[in-house]
Amino acid sequence: MENRNDDEMEIDLLKLAKALWRRAWAIMLAAVIFGGAALTYTAIFVTPLYKAEALMYVNSSNISVGGAKVSISQGELTAAQSLIKTYAVILSTRTTLNDVIEQSGVSYTYEELKEMISAQSVNSTEVFSITVTSPSPREAEMLANTIARILPEKISAIVEGSSARIVDYAVEPAKKASPSLSKNALIGAMLGFVLACGIVVIMELTDEQIHDSDYLIQTYDIPVLAVIPDLLSATSTNDYYQSAEQRMKKTR
Repeated sequence: MENRNDDEMEIDLLKLAKALWRRAWAIMLAAVIFGGAALTYTAIFVTPLYKAEALMYVNSSNISVGGAKVSISQGELTAAQSLIKTYAVILSTRTTLNDVIEQSGVSYTYEELKEMISAQSVNSTEVFSITVTSPSPREAEMLANTIARILPEKISAIVEGSSARIVDYAVEPAKKASPSLSKNALIGAMLGFVLACGIVVIMELTDEQIHDSDYLIQTYDIPVLAVIPDLLSATSTNDYYQSAEQRMKKTR
């Protein structure tokens, strides 16, 4: 395990593996305890969160000739996709979110509501999603739909020739988005497993007790002149006397 010859240290992987195997029950017990603790903590102390999503379409041109719509070029489609970032900035402004707070009647501050909202493009198309995360599924739906109603007016007032239309209203989420009990329990179990293995390895590497004659030979490279048998052990006593008898026979 440790080799002090020439002030060098060598790690015997086989001995470490045996040490881990001997204490496998303790390692598994630590994994179960940590996994159960993570599961209990998540179930009791972590507030579940729900996500509601509304979809909107970005239009970069409202031009028409004689009632006939003009076809939009690929360049205009690319421009529409780039406008999503601009719309996300408009969405997160204090003016827009204060109007959302006023119309929805929630008690959040501007900073709190901003942390609950995210907006991004859907698969690099002209459609973008508005996602609201809240501890209440009904509140998440209501805020997402309030934003979807307010945002088009804000966009048309700021960005000329552009508009946003509602593609799909948000619905009340039936399942929580986070936390995941199974995921957190697995993370806790893995943490307990790794921590227990680390403790076993450290104990094995720092163990300087002399367990047998092989340890002296391998560690210090010195011969063993004598061994004191464990007379309390029947096996050790029998081995001692059998070895003594064999030595006596050799001397005759």
